[in-house]
Amino acid sequence: MTHQPPDRDTARALVEGRHGDPFAHLGLHDRGGWGVTALVPGADRVWVLAGAEVEASPVAGAEGLFSAPLPGRVAYRLRAEAGGTVWEFDDAFRFGPVLGEIDEYLLAEGTHNRLWAALGAHPCTHEGVQGTRFAVWAPNAGRVSVVGSFNLWDGRRHPMRKRGATGVWETFIPGVGEGLAYKYELKGADGELRLKADPVGFGSEHPPQNASVVRALGAGTWTDAGWMTRREVAQNVAAPMSIYEVHLGSWKRKDGRRLSYTELAEDLVAYAADMGFTHLELLPISEYPFDGSWGYQPVGLFAPTIRHGTPEEFRALVDAAHAKGLGVILDWVPGHFPTDAHGLARFDGTALYEHADPKEGFHQDWNTLIYNYGRVEVKNFLVANALYWLEEFHIDGLRVDAVASMLYRDYSRQSGQWVPNKDGGRENYEAMELLRAMNIAAYGGHKGIVTLAEESTAFPGVSKPVHEGGLGFGFKWNMGWMNDTLSYMSKDPIHRRHHHNQMTFGLAYAWSENFVLPLSHDEVVHGKGSLLGKMPGEGDEKFANLRAYFGFMWGHPGKKLLFMGGEFAQGREWNHDAGLDWQLLDHPQHRGIQAWVRDLNRLYAATPALHAKDASPEGFCWLEVDDASHSTFAWARFGNPGDAPVVVAVNMTPVERRQRIGLPAPGRWDEVLNSDAASYGGQDRGNMGGVTAEPLGWQGQAQSALVTLPPLSAVFFKAAGDGPSKGVIGGETR
Repeated sequence: MTHQPPDRDTARALVEGRHGDPFAHLGLHDRGGWGVTALVPGADRVWVLAGAEVEASPVAGAEGLFSAPLPGRVAYRLRAEAGGTVWEFDDAFRFGPVLGEIDEYLLAEGTHNRLWAALGAHPCTHEGVQGTRFAVWAPNAGRVSVVGSFNLWDGRRHPMRKRGATGVWETFIPGVGEGLAYKYELKGADGELRLKADPVGFGSEHPPQNASVVRALGAGTWTDAGWMTRREVAQNVAAPMSIYEVHLGSWKRKDGRRLSYTELAEDLVAYAADMGFTHLELLPISEYPFDGSWGYQPVGLFAPTIRHGTPEEFRALVDAAHAKGLGVILDWVPGHFPTDAHGLARFDGTALYEHADPKEGFHQDWNTLIYNYGRVEVKNFLVANALYWLEEFHIDGLRVDAVASMLYRDYSRQSGQWVPNKDGGRENYEAMELLRAMNIAAYGGHKGIVTLAEESTAFPGVSKPVHEGGLGFGFKWNMGWMNDTLSYMSKDPIHRRHHHNQMTFGLAYAWSENFVLPLSHDEVVHGKGSLLGKMPGEGDEKFANLRAYFGFMWGHPGKKLLFMGGEFAQGREWNHDAGLDWQLLDHPQHRGIQAWVRDLNRLYAATPALHAKDASPEGFCWLEVDDASHSTFAWARFGNPGDAPVVVAVNMTPVERRQRIGLPAPGRWDEVLNSDAASYGGQDRGNMGGVTAEPLGWQGQAQSALVTLPPLSAVFFKAAGDGPSKGVIGGETR
């Protein structure tokens, strides 16, 4: 017998791109004898090169389909001619599968924690030939093809093979290498053709173009072994954490353009380190189509945005930060995704990543879609994505966006607009399980990492370990503290006496979670103005208010977070399309705020009493909590045994106060920081030589001292037993 080409109906289905299993017919097969069936749309003639050269015969009624007999199961290449042009190539249909049995098992089970190693586009050598292997999950598609310039964006040329019950399609395309753009063409369950970017793509085209780009993982050399070894000590509840939140596209501009990852690795890293911050927190850098979303509507969860450079250059930015002792935290967005046609929405013609019911699957606030957290493959996709950033890019932490919107099924919905859980309640059990699984996998697999939740409700146990019934986060943003204190600070000092509890209430629940005190980007957008703009008064008084507020914050229990621009009192509201107003540093008051934040950071990091017991009541004691009539506050901070305690006193009125304050230790107390120092823009009023404790009991302490609290100021005193005998203010001894 001789090799038989596909029957007429099969041949027509192949050339029309509607066959669900093209690998069963294309390539080398034994059908009554060995032979090759090749699909080369547009070709006039085709030859099979297998030692000898055999011209293939056109298959009747199927233009572009050719068939040729071979003497056996041998390796071969193809030659084609069209309009006088001749080219040779390897036939993608002669290569076997690229996914292994373990991959198949883990994909089907939804437990592939290195999902990105199986799915996506990976340059490789397969069966001795260089090319790229592709794999994508699309269980309900009738046909999936890889398309790009390498095949004229023709979905007939490189259809993929479906791997059993996993719902994954895969193929190897010889000759395709790094840097080439591609998409998946899917014939959906609804019969429609869709062009989709790769959900696990590692690179992307520049917006508004939106194809994925083949990128090799693991390129570049890491030099951060020292940091990776010690970061467990640098990232825990007992460590100083002062986080500089940054939108990379608008931190600084050069000639009107965004900085590259390479430029940021020099400029941003050096600046943040000099300012004394311990961490950079980057607004989402996963690829996103719309600049105005600031990255919070990502499409390419596995691709660092190309806006600033390649994945390798982003990796070098992280490495540079580590070299300066800075941790890098990424904003991670598992709460929703946009409806853009090239993204995850109805990926295979069905509600695959999202819920079908808009009462569960559509965010009314953001016009976005909500992941179906209860689907094992979707849960696997998100957990693996978190691990991807930690492993492939040495990211030190993930700040999880909009956790409250995930935890509650009725989030921002009216009665009748949401679906209760199986017990009839509003809690989203599936989202809770996803967050627990992510935290277990992240902390279990990557020593020293940290996760932080932006959670705006009183949901219990956000930062409690999973084995104790919590969600497993390392920290929670203290949104209540932020709202209360900003409300207080915006009031004229004459009215603050009536709102005194807004500044003290945070201590009523300060130990219920491991808190970060956030002054984030959300407080300087959408008409809210800048931090400086929120302060009452005019001119110097506004700056004094802001310095006092920062002093209150840095002295308060909890890790710190400040959005870029706040550290030098940016005057206008943040604009994501423009750089910060760095020219303001030509003015003494703005330089003074910058110097104040720098010195707060340095004191905070160098003084265990200000950070070692952040999450423990043993680290805090109110000294003056009820002085509403004078709007003053005073408290003591304690570290571990042997650490010198610190006393912080704050005056939130424009009137100088001379007050007695209890001191938790006898002897001399140095005034180590004073926001009224001239170097910060103040008038050098205060306690220049420090104070000496008198044996006069006061505010529950066995000794006390009279101290001067300048108008609108924060003053820090440190017991002098282990420090200098003179006060250190503004970086200068006086």
